[in-house]
Amino acid sequence: MYGRRILSLLAVPAAFAIAGCNRPAQPSAETPAGETASAPAALSGEAQIERGRMLVIGGGCHDCHTPKKFTDKGPEFDYDRALSGHPQDAKIDAPFKQDPKSPWSTHANDHLTAWSGAWGVSFAANITGDMNTGIGIWTDKMFMDAMRTGKHMGTSRQILPPMPWNFYGQLSDEDLKALLAYLKSTKPIANRVPVPLGPDGKPIEAPQ
Repeated sequence: MYGRRILSLLAVPAAFAIAGCNRPAQPSAETPAGETASAPAALSGEAQIERGRMLVIGGGCHDCHTPKKFTDKGPEFDYDRALSGHPQDAKIDAPFKQDPKSPWSTHANDHLTAWSGAWGVSFAANITGDMNTGIGIWTDKMFMDAMRTGKHMGTSRQILPPMPWNFYGQLSDEDLKALLAYLKSTKPIANRVPVPLGPDGKPIEAPQ
């Protein structure tokens, strides 16, 4: 259930942002017709990891994938759990009850790691370098396919809102490889994020 201390869902004005996350991106007005943006040069080692780190910062990945600490000054990123996703001990077992008059209203928990809407409930993934519960075993191909098809691990269930996979999917191969290189370099944190829930409250399992 949506407990009060950690998991009370707060109505947030995110409906338009969520819709944008899953809408095909428009061509950049800065790129003249008939031209394509130049791809960055291939990087390796520390340079590649640093490139990935800046893409994570610029892409706002911490906003949803890093749990929060709640202080007298408001919520702050809990960098001891950076990028570990929805806390496994923060239980949510049913979607937030939608208002029939506003079926597309969207709610988030206090950490911004769980989102509830007409699709059910989605949980921010553990994208640390942990081999069992994070992204440590992912290959470049798996990551690129996931960002370009919207499928978990490139072949599995649908990636749900608010993850803007289709925007990340427009990055070059080199940028996506840099992102994964950085994520795999982060401190491994064992945190098993629950599978998403459908509108009926049942877990959405990977297709067989």
